[in-house]
Amino acid sequence: QVQLVESGGGSVRPGESLMLACRGSGRTLSHYATAWFRQAPGKAREAVAGIGLSTSSTAYLGSVEGRFTISRDSGSNTVYLLMNSLKVEDTGVYYCAAVHDPRQTVAGATLLDPSLYHTWGQGTLVTVSS
Repeated sequence: QVQLVESGGGSVRPGESLMLACRGSGRTLSHYATAWFRQAPGKAREAVAGIGLSTSSTAYLGSVEGRFTISRDSGSNTVYLLMNSLKVEDTGVYYCAAVHDPRQTVAGATLLDPSLYHTWGQGTLVTVSS
């Protein structure tokens, strides 16, 4: 199984940007569909963005589309989440998750289904506040 470690969280002001990284170890992350989820205090976890084995297959939560970009770098075994124009409501703990997908069946909207993911990182906190 791949192990996942997130980094890049922090405290920013509305309108600023952050880049989160999810680094895989133990296995090649390029063989895994990978997604970012977040959980705000007192709220349910929600899917933010996902990327399939084909980097052209991505999916986003509606409220972040056009502001967030998910990408993968095979060389560093890392999946990134670039977050621009951050809003107060983007505050939360961000988790990355992965599922081994050799047949590339996880694509499109299914990338945002948390029940598919069996490997999770420990999370990184993002705080957006003025």
